[in-house]
Amino acid sequence: MKKKLLTIAAIGAAASLTLAGCSGDGMGGTGGGSDSGDAGSGDKGTITLGFLPSWTDGLSTAYLLQDQLEKIGYNVEMKTLTEAGPLYTGLAQGDVDIYPSAWPELTHKSYMDEYGDKIEDLGAYYDNAKLTIAVPEYSELNSIEDLAGKGAELDGKIYGIEPGAGLTAQTQSMLPEYGLDGEYELVTSSTAAMLTELKSATDKQEDIVVTLWRPFWANDAFPVKDLEDPQGAMGDPEALHFLGTKGFAEEFPEAAELIEQIKLDDAQYGSLEDLVVNEYGEGKEAEAVDAWLEEHGSDFDWVVS
Repeated sequence: MKKKLLTIAAIGAAASLTLAGCSGDGMGGTGGGSDSGDAGSGDKGTITLGFLPSWTDGLSTAYLLQDQLEKIGYNVEMKTLTEAGPLYTGLAQGDVDIYPSAWPELTHKSYMDEYGDKIEDLGAYYDNAKLTIAVPEYSELNSIEDLAGKGAELDGKIYGIEPGAGLTAQTQSMLPEYGLDGEYELVTSSTAAMLTELKSATDKQEDIVVTLWRPFWANDAFPVKDLEDPQGAMGDPEALHFLGTKGFAEEFPEAAELIEQIKLDDAQYGSLEDLVVNEYGEGKEAEAVDAWLEEHGSDFDWVVS
C-alpha cells in the first residue's frame, strides 16, 4: 500500500458516505449494478450486501464481491449502514444477505452471541486482523502502560470511532485493565471524525491517542505506530469473515462456493483497499476493483474475468 497523506476532502467523502446510510431503521440503499460493463444478467437472483462505508475493509470487499457475483449472473444491491448493530440485525432478519467483512471471532462476538443462530459463516478471507491503540510515530509513548499518568498532557482523551463498534467496546474494557478508566475519556463519534482529529494532530506534530485496527489504510496514510499491549487487553489477532443470512448457501449455492474460495494476504488486501479508498475513491469503486483484478487476478483460481 502506498504511503500518502489523507486530505480533508477524502475525510469529508468518508463522512458523507457514512451519513448516506442513515434512515429510520439504520439502513440505506445505494442501489446495485457495477459500472465495469462486465455485469451478468442477474438471472440467478438478487443478493444484498450490507456494509459500513467508513469501515473500509467492508467497503473494499463489498465492491469486489459485487464485481464477481454480477459476473456469474447475480444482481447485487449495496446497502450502507452506520453501525454494526443494525447490520447484524439486518443480516439475522434477512434484510441483508451478506456482511462482506465481519469480525465475528472477538470484536463482534457479542453480536454473534445474540444473532449467530440466524447467520451463516461463508468463510474467512484474511487471518491477521487486530484492534490497536495508536499514537503518532514521533510520540515517546511505546506501550499502553505508558499512558498512565500522562492524561493531563493528552487532554485526558482517547479518540475512538462509532459508539456501537466492537473496537469501542474492547477499548472500554481495556481502560480498567491498565488503570486508565479514571484518567481518560474515550471520545466516540465516527471513523471520519476520528481521522479528522488524527490528521489535525499529526499535521501540527501534536500528541494524540486514537483507536485503530489492522488492516486499515490509515496506518499507512498517517505517521502512526501501535502501542504495545503487554496485557493483551485489546484482544488477539482474528480473521475477517464473509457472513451470510441463514440459508444463504442453499439459496445461492454458486455465490457461496465462490465466496468460500476468496483468501487475501497482506499485500493483496492492502492493494485492494488502497485502490478503492485512495487511488480511485468515492464513485469509482468499480474501476478500482477492475484495476486490482488486472494486477492480482492471475494470483487466484476463483477470479471470474
